[in-house]
Amino acid sequence: MNQLLQVRCSAGYVASNPVLDGLEFSIGEGEAFGLVGESGAGKSTVGLALLNLLQWTGGWVTGEVRFRGQNLLTLREREIRRIRGKEIALVPQSPLASLNPALRLEAHFKEAWKVHRSEPWRSAQDRVMELLAAVQLPSNDGFLKRYPRELSVGMAQRLVIALALLHQPALVIADEPTSALDPVTQADILRLFADINASGSALLYISHDLPSVAALCARVAILQRGRVVEEGLCDEVFRKPAHPYAHRLIQAVAVWPPR
Repeated sequence: MNQLLQVRCSAGYVASNPVLDGLEFSIGEGEAFGLVGESGAGKSTVGLALLNLLQWTGGWVTGEVRFRGQNLLTLREREIRRIRGKEIALVPQSPLASLNPALRLEAHFKEAWKVHRSEPWRSAQDRVMELLAAVQLPSNDGFLKRYPRELSVGMAQRLVIALALLHQPALVIADEPTSALDPVTQADILRLFADINASGSALLYISHDLPSVAALCARVAILQRGRVVEEGLCDEVFRKPAHPYAHRLIQAVAVWPPR
């Protein structure tokens, strides 16, 4: 399997110890890779660090984040903007907070399109309708005239996934995408991510929900205090964890393996 992403970095925030301390992992082309850990392990910092977004929150990142051989951390902002949202897409943890409340849904797609494409917006409308249908949202102009406040959390999560897929990215980073959803909607979103991965996009699935990771991913890394302490095939790591922390984390799941 060809390597798509190779990570070896540390990251943190101003006047604090590193949140990510020598983080190392890699993802192959088209692979579904899980990153799990307890709250405070540094999971949500990972997505921001990989896309070099920590600078906008007063943070820092050092080391290497190689995407198809190119170190993203050495790129100028205008250069990495050509990759963010197009070749690497982020599905954030809080979908409603990530949408602009002053913009209609159509405007979100239009802005995402204009950033990376020179073709007129009308040439993207069929693609947008296909994506809305794929994520089980109404695929019509009336829906796109709504504002984010008119969406449920589950609908907003589906919408940000559709936005992430607009340019058919090679890698989708999903940060706790089911944490605020009811069990039925969680199952729908997991099936959607499985379909995304089956279509050819690699997936970095960041979560504390071990059964979801086991159902979706081929490999997993266990994160403790900003460092990977165990990595391997999901079935092997979850059934016979070698690291004491990984063992405690997995034993905390009430029923394992998931039925």
